[in-house]
Amino acid sequence: MRTEDEIVKDIKTVLEDKVAPSVAAHNGAIGFINFAMDTGVATLKLSGSCSGCAMSKITLQRGVETTLKHYVPEVQSIVGQDDEEAEGQGYDPYFPKDKEPDWKKLLADKDQ
Repeated sequence: MRTEDEIVKDIKTVLEDKVAPSVAAHNGAIGFINFAMDTGVATLKLSGSCSGCAMSKITLQRGVETTLKHYVPEVQSIVGQDDEEAEGQGYDPYFPKDKEPDWKKLLADKDQ
């Protein structure tokens, strides 16, 4: 049985080598927060354009989770958390999870 340190190291390596290039192409980042040995759940931080993005759940479940499970068999599932310091770092999440987007503004911007 592998140690938590070994598993965490592998998770971080997969995030850096396999995930970062794809999400960076969209000005996003997905980083490591923690791993629960008892449940196999990896908690990841969504930053940049990933934070609050409507597509982040699909990206996490279909892309990141599948990739992590493949390379790190101890990972059973993942949980994403938006970067709560986004505003202080100079960006706003696309759609905060606790608010509806301003649909009128979005549709008006699209029509221009």
